[in-house]
Amino acid sequence: MSYATRRDVLKTGVLFACCGVSHARLAMAQSGHGGPLPVKQIAEGVFAFAGTPAMMTDQNDGEICNVGFIIGDEAVAVIDSGGSVVEGKALIAAIRTQTDRPIRYLINTHMHPDHLFGNAAFEGTGAIIVGHHNLPRALESRGSYYLQSYRDAMGSALMADIRIVPPAKLITDEEEVDLGNRKLSLKAWKPAHTDNDLSVFDHQTKTFFTGDLCFIGHLPTMDGSLLGWIAQLATLSGIKAEVAVPGHGPVSSPWPQALEAESRYFDVLVRDIRKAIADGVPMSDAVKSAGESERPNWKLFDEYNQRNATAAFAELEWE
Repeated sequence: MSYATRRDVLKTGVLFACCGVSHARLAMAQSGHGGPLPVKQIAEGVFAFAGTPAMMTDQNDGEICNVGFIIGDEAVAVIDSGGSVVEGKALIAAIRTQTDRPIRYLINTHMHPDHLFGNAAFEGTGAIIVGHHNLPRALESRGSYYLQSYRDAMGSALMADIRIVPPAKLITDEEEVDLGNRKLSLKAWKPAHTDNDLSVFDHQTKTFFTGDLCFIGHLPTMDGSLLGWIAQLATLSGIKAEVAVPGHGPVSSPWPQALEAESRYFDVLVRDIRKAIADGVPMSDAVKSAGESERPNWKLFDEYNQRNATAAFAELEWE
């Protein structure tokens, strides 16, 4: 199979590789929390909700990734809107339990539905949606597919209010936004987890929202470039943060120690795939054993590892 064909196949499967789904609930009243999202204050003016380290089910409204918000003297910035409008509305309700200041920014860390299917909930709040400069193109390319695929998997009732709402403000490199005596640095990364990863750093508390550039406990998923991700780990670890909010995993994690398990997994996967390629092992066989030694260290290993190995093989065979 050609490189281009393999990449096309991988992209087709990415929807379920990155955010597994099943039938979802129909209303917030049926949700596990039944009201405002149960956020945790992790630093002064910084709040986060820890998504469930599991596949989307009819028990979680798409609440599988970490989301959060930061409160300044004048306004609020939200980091990711969650996996449904139901979750997005619950996040807004959580914000309103802490402050009545306006929501100035909704920052999408990347294109995957579990992070931005809640965007439509923020319409009417005045929030400016912010994203990586590649995000509009990615959503234009995949948005319709995401909507149809999730409608089939989650049910039309929960999906009824979900629309692809693209960013209005694009980050091409690094840029600061001010919430009123509170500056945040937004950084657009080169291809890693995706080709549209964006991170958020709060200077006041040195809190780092990594998006899916960092996974803890939940096996990392690949939809960009494995080698690119590895190449940027040193830059990521050099960020002078005290605490990190990964895309998946504990919402208050020491930095850069939070990257250690992910880095080890990548090294093992690359080692195993390179050996398989050198030994002439077909991809269909190589992916069954690559990374297997990492199984005890991760949740959702069976759901994602072979998909990661397939993506890694397609990239590494052309080194």
